[in-house]
Amino acid sequence: MGPSLSQGEREGPLDVVADFPAIPEGWHYLDTAVSAQKPRPVIDAIDRAYAETYASVHRGVYTRSADMTVAYEKARERIARFINAKSPSEIVFVRGATEGINLVAQSWGGISLKPGDRILLSVLEHHSNIVPWQMIAERTGAAIDVAPLAQDGRIDLDAAEAMLTDRHKIVAFAHVSNVLGSILDAKRAARIAHKVGAKLLLDGCQAVPRLPVDVQDLDCDFYVFSSHKLYGPTGIGVLWARAELLEAMPPMQGGGAMIDRVTFAKTTYAPPPMRFEAGTPHIVGALGLEAAIDYVEGIGLEAIHAHETALVAQAREALSRINSVRLLGPEESAGIVSFVMEGVHPHDIGTILDEAQVAIRAGHHCAQPLMDHFGVPATARASFGVYNGPQDVEALVKGIERVARIFG
Repeated sequence: MGPSLSQGEREGPLDVVADFPAIPEGWHYLDTAVSAQKPRPVIDAIDRAYAETYASVHRGVYTRSADMTVAYEKARERIARFINAKSPSEIVFVRGATEGINLVAQSWGGISLKPGDRILLSVLEHHSNIVPWQMIAERTGAAIDVAPLAQDGRIDLDAAEAMLTDRHKIVAFAHVSNVLGSILDAKRAARIAHKVGAKLLLDGCQAVPRLPVDVQDLDCDFYVFSSHKLYGPTGIGVLWARAELLEAMPPMQGGGAMIDRVTFAKTTYAPPPMRFEAGTPHIVGALGLEAAIDYVEGIGLEAIHAHETALVAQAREALSRINSVRLLGPEESAGIVSFVMEGVHPHDIGTILDEAQVAIRAGHHCAQPLMDHFGVPATARASFGVYNGPQDVEALVKGIERVARIFG
């Protein structure tokens, strides 16, 4: 089952809100960057899996377990096609992008980094792409460098290229900023990283729901994303890595399902991806993620990006007419508009908008170094999804005008 509209009907703005039962009439959900609402096909896939076909995977010899194992591994194959991985064995199921980055930092970083080595991050990274690198740097004696932002709110790749040396072993950047919506020139980032022999990790959480992603074309080495931002269930995400990197990486956790042979003298490990998937997996989560991928590809990622770009342009143009509003980030942001209002804390903005049934995010967005860069404690952030339309922007702007009147 796919979205409600045919391809011909999608030439204008998307109109799929009816697919989302948790969005009632009159409620304007503008917090997709933190977590997307779920369409009916995803909910139905999860319901069927628990109510009709549930069994554990990889262990049972009975028919239903074997069938669920086939379905679970089919979901892995679907995800591999979605991002153009060379093989499903390059797809590691994790709890989310956070666990994926921690896995790379602890496993790959644990065997690859040594005193004197360097890690390059950027000012706009989410805490999940900062703290794991700090932890492994402390453990290995590596050091962290931070690439600045250009004037338009994108990572300054000219500065990053000038900073990189042969001591840098990994570059870890957001593909799309969760605060600014700025899109990284990922192919150039890969070129400059590889020129000095460094690997490139991309945090794709905000990219995969909005942009076509081809890891072969991007030429990155690691790519992570979460299901719940892609209209799928919480508690599951994906780490993609080149096969040769996964083969060399030790497991981060031990337990069932990730072993080849266990004795008290020695344990040998299964090949990737099973080596990194200790314990009973989030079976139904994988099926829900597969349904979410079918859903967004049924609409078309190009169509989704165009739709969200139009909403961003509408929001930025309208908000720019309010004197007290300061917009952050580039004009061409991917589905996200962050702003501050003179003399008004973002939490007050969020509270007043909530009274008008407009749901936005207010806070530091797990990006405190970026807040420090802009000299603010927090921002208000409106982020769009496939279910939003011009009426949601109008409600947002009307609410911000009310905030301006209250605090003016």
